[in-house]
Amino acid sequence: MLPEIHTPHRLTCHCGAVEIEVTLSDGLNTKRRCDCSFCRRRGAVAVSAPLDGIRIVKGAENLTLYQFGTQTAKHWFCKTCGIYTHHQRRSNPNEYGVNAGCLEGVNPRDLDPVAWSDGVNHPSDRRG
Repeated sequence: MLPEIHTPHRLTCHCGAVEIEVTLSDGLNTKRRCDCSFCRRRGAVAVSAPLDGIRIVKGAENLTLYQFGTQTAKHWFCKTCGIYTHHQRRSNPNEYGVNAGCLEGVNPRDLDPVAWSDGVNHPSDRRG
């Protein structure tokens, strides 16, 4: 059974320099992992939030952006501790993926089983 998540919910990086208020699309029910070259190295479980579902409470200046490949996805990390907090998705640029491990009171271990998305064979990577 998934832990109950109330919205908005508090998300922080490891060092506490970044704090974000998150309203999730469907609580922890959207949990998933991706096997693209970046996500499989990062290893985080992500849950969904609408684009208007994230409000940076503190530390906006401490977030750094990483993009690669198609430059569609935008991945944000804390400059100080390096923790991935959230990203604007390539699979759906109209939503964010939020690092479930950064949500206050959530242990990703309690989320198993977690579905996998096929990022290796993403349609935008096909050349044709």
